[in-house]
Amino acid sequence: MVNAVETRGLGKVYQLDVLKGRKRVVALDGLDLTIPAGHVLGVLGPNGAGKSTTIKLLLNLIRPTSGSALIFGRPPSEAEARRDVGYLPENPAPYEYLSGAEFVTLAAQLSGLKGAECRRRVDEVLGQVQMTSFAGVQIRRYSKGMTQRIALAQALVARPRLLILDEPTSGLDVLGRQLIREIVLSEKQRGTSILLCSHIIPDVEALSEDVAILVGGKLVRAGPVSELLSQQDAEAELVFEGLSHETLDGLRARVLQTGRRVVLRCPAAAAQDVILRCLGQKATLISMQPIRLTLEDTFLEALKAQGQKVGSVIE
Repeated sequence: MVNAVETRGLGKVYQLDVLKGRKRVVALDGLDLTIPAGHVLGVLGPNGAGKSTTIKLLLNLIRPTSGSALIFGRPPSEAEARRDVGYLPENPAPYEYLSGAEFVTLAAQLSGLKGAECRRRVDEVLGQVQMTSFAGVQIRRYSKGMTQRIALAQALVARPRLLILDEPTSGLDVLGRQLIREIVLSEKQRGTSILLCSHIIPDVEALSEDVAILVGGKLVRAGPVSELLSQQDAEAELVFEGLSHETLDGLRARVLQTGRRVVLRCPAAAAQDVILRCLGQKATLISMQPIRLTLEDTFLEALKAQGQKVGSVIE
């Protein structure tokens, strides 16, 4: 089966005339990325990591400086490749004097839908994003969350094989976030391939099978979510009473809280040694519990390892 997205050595260098200094900034450096058909890939990274540049390259909004990209085996420069893509930008700016229904209808018509099929599909996606009641209202009267929903409707209307979502839950309340998550899962079950960029890491962890972490324009970690989490050392949290400050020195543990009760975090493999040393100093163990590692832990550790780079100036 042809991959939904495949990039090899994909790179982008921007030319910046900084006070005539002609600086060149590497926004993306040799990206190798694959999204199998029907999979959800979550992309994480700090601001300036190269996420938006990657999306623009896949949409043929900008051209690569090096490397290549394919969408279902076709380069993004081909209209037939882009016809398979639905896109929700981070800050959607639909035509505000159109109603929600008119805007989604326009998107459907531009995608080739006509007549009764077009009207039926527009009604379907408006219901899917729960905007049927506001379909006749001009977009300029929408809240940010409502605009986000109508923009998602236009991304879905042509039943894309690849859905690119850039911060899809931005500006949404808890119910709105839950709705978006349900839609993403529904599209995944339908067989849609999804590239999901989000700063809300719990959403990425809940929805994605695979994750790619970009830092400074480079791919620093990638793989199934479960595999990335298993690569981290398991930890344990220990709570003691009667533990002196002198005993804390030399322990292979981080001190999270001091006072009458002392809370320590240590590698699971070192927990027994820490407990024995503390009990030997007449401290009382109140509780011990394993710490479930999250995707956020993996992300923060990756940022720390890379020094949180944002692009790189090469000239």
